[in-house]
Amino acid sequence: MAASIVTVSMLVLAPPVASAATRGSLVGAAGGSVEVTMESIGHDGNPGLVWGFYGGPEGAVNGFEDVSGPGLNIQNRPFTTTGGSAQCCQYLNLDSELTLGAVYTVSATWTDANGSFSLAPTRILARSFFVTSQLPRVVGMARTPDGHGYWKVDSWGGVTDYGNAAHLTHTNSLATNQPIVGMAATPTGDGFWLVASDGGVFGFGDASFYGSTGALTLNRPIVGMASTPDGKGYWLVASDGGIFSFGDAVFYGSTGSIRLNRPIVGMATTPDNGGYWLVASDGGIFSFGDAAFQGSLGGMNLNEPVVGLATDPMTGGYWEVAADGGIFSFNAPFLGSTGNIRLNQPIVGMTDTPSAEGYRFVAVDGGIFDFGDAQYYATGS
Repeated sequence: MAASIVTVSMLVLAPPVASAATRGSLVGAAGGSVEVTMESIGHDGNPGLVWGFYGGPEGAVNGFEDVSGPGLNIQNRPFTTTGGSAQCCQYLNLDSELTLGAVYTVSATWTDANGSFSLAPTRILARSFFVTSQLPRVVGMARTPDGHGYWKVDSWGGVTDYGNAAHLTHTNSLATNQPIVGMAATPTGDGFWLVASDGGVFGFGDASFYGSTGALTLNRPIVGMASTPDGKGYWLVASDGGIFSFGDAVFYGSTGSIRLNRPIVGMATTPDNGGYWLVASDGGIFSFGDAAFQGSLGGMNLNEPVVGLATDPMTGGYWEVAADGGIFSFNAPFLGSTGNIRLNQPIVGMTDTPSAEGYRFVAVDGGIFDFGDAQYYATGS
């Protein structure tokens, strides 16, 4: 039998995108198939590209690969894997060559030892590396109802629990099509939702699934979410201020049809479920339903962009937090900030405490900063 030859091309993006899987048929192989999976990962803090070829149980896989992109041109590099579960990984350390934001193409051509894939379909695994030093990045946090614990989530969906926050399975064991961008806790504290930038929603613990935008083509990516007080619904917000309501979450309005000066970066809801606020990166506030407008930073010259919002249920006010940890209070008490401290990494989100007499920030590297009656908790404590 003549050897079957298959060519698979994939785009490897830098900086990386979240996992996505595609499937295609093998040319000239009876009943064979190939799976291509792309995942954003890191390796010893170094940028680069890595991918692996898995030999089917009936024999080895032999082939050649090409890698091309800005500053990089590798042609016909041979590779071999053994049969069974053995894996051969190809890795390129591209510290000086990999270009931030560039697109790199990996093409693989291979045959199996027996000349046929009909008995043992072969899988190719492709992974792209960050061109920055740390992977993954923390993107948000949520607190438990009593405030004695919290979770923080990273862009892969990895969740770390602190204090009395429940330890639950999370998406670093799943294949998400786009990176995780936010989370929200259930009112019991026994579950949480994670949301990806395409609006895919993942519920854990007692967090029920009420719908998502994962199958829709969005005008702009999702940047955050908020849950209803009874936990039977949630809102997703996009960077253009588009609002998507699911379960018992009521739609009160959006900025999806308005030309914004700066993108929306987060949202917060009123305690009675009757409204919500959206906040833009310039500190602009957009109020809907019974959410009262208490002021904003729109039009001001900020040192760093606003990245999050938390509400004071006692006063109906709110806090805005900037990437440098600067706090801007509107009908809410100022309890401290990191605006005058040099941070290792920027702030990406904040939560309040149940008493509204404290708040905490989380940074990209997972650093936690507590103010007022917000307490620091060790993981799993």
